[in-house]
Amino acid sequence: MKQLITLFILVTMLFSSKGRAQQLQSYIDEAWTNNPEIAKFEVQYQIVSEKVNEVNVVPNTEFGVGYFVSEPETRTGAQRFKVSAKQMLPWFGTITSRETYMNLLADAKYEDVVIAKRQLMASVAQSYYRLYANKAKQSILLENIDLLETYETMALTFVEVGKASAVDVLKLQMRKNDMQQLIEVLQQQYVSEQTTFNKLLNKEKNEEINVVSVLFIPSEEVDVNTEDLKVHPELIKYDKLFQSVEQSELLNQKESSPMIGFGLDYINVEKRPDMTFSDNGKDIIMPMVSLSIPIFNNRYKSVSKQNEFQQQQINYQKQERLNVLETRLDQAINERHAARISFDTQSKNLKQANNAEDILIKNYETGTIDFNDLLDIQELQFKFEVNQIEAVKAYYVQSTIINYLTNRHE
Repeated sequence: MKQLITLFILVTMLFSSKGRAQQLQSYIDEAWTNNPEIAKFEVQYQIVSEKVNEVNVVPNTEFGVGYFVSEPETRTGAQRFKVSAKQMLPWFGTITSRETYMNLLADAKYEDVVIAKRQLMASVAQSYYRLYANKAKQSILLENIDLLETYETMALTFVEVGKASAVDVLKLQMRKNDMQQLIEVLQQQYVSEQTTFNKLLNKEKNEEINVVSVLFIPSEEVDVNTEDLKVHPELIKYDKLFQSVEQSELLNQKESSPMIGFGLDYINVEKRPDMTFSDNGKDIIMPMVSLSIPIFNNRYKSVSKQNEFQQQQINYQKQERLNVLETRLDQAINERHAARISFDTQSKNLKQANNAEDILIKNYETGTIDFNDLLDIQELQFKFEVNQIEAVKAYYVQSTIINYLTNRHE
């Protein structure tokens, strides 16, 4: 009986991998589309991107109007009012430097979107595998309850012929009650995990989830390219922040340069009524050029020093984060390998437990079955099957961490 179930599971595994990947990917795509955290980071990126237009401006044009309360007299007439306009322009290349600086900040902010998507992908996948493990355990429990009912029928038969006691029947029933209790606990845990999963997709908490019934550990280990860790978005973000500080320093140098101003003054002159000459009442037009020089430039020197410290800080932060990610990757690889070892060990143990069960069942034909031994073997079988499920879950959970750390594709 157990051998047939195991064979069915192994055959089903071969046909489930492709469907599982497509099913899980569809959930991940849905999460990327609907998750509010992703939308939050995308809006933040759009805000920073829009700031490029904010800095692509020159200082405000200054306009002035003045009226002479006491009109000064000149040779050509009395001055009535004055109109002036002035425009200051930053040093050559300053505006371009500002745009480049904001673009680099936007690029760094975009990495937050990429990181959030990767983290969400890992969270969805891990929740999915926890749901799988829960469902698989429930299925194992149901199979074992069916098996216990078969044993109970056998025990009742033995009781009738005086080869077993009612205590054996009660032990089987108590064992069955324990397993029923475990199913009910797992059902409650499933509802909780279902809420977690659906909320990652921004859906109603009781939305039904299609979870694959069987998972298997691939026969061959997938190679992990640890070099991919160096282009992880969490590290690329620091590179882009470093570049933005470099550009900030270039901008600081530009802003410490003089500003050039161009202006025009217009003065209205009233004609002198008692005189006639060619320039009588001629208005005054006076073009102007001005230069704004930051003589007291301690501010710019301080900004340069701050930029230098920021670059050092970013380098330290990047190295610290690289160390953390390398540690996480090494742990995930080792724990995934440990999960494979555990699965193989539990498979061997389960095979031996099944053989022991066969021996006990054969004794049924001779009427010498020991129900205590049968319960012990059944408990071991259940333990090994649950450990197998846990090993498969651990393998795929660690795979999601490895994928988060090394996957180049977004």
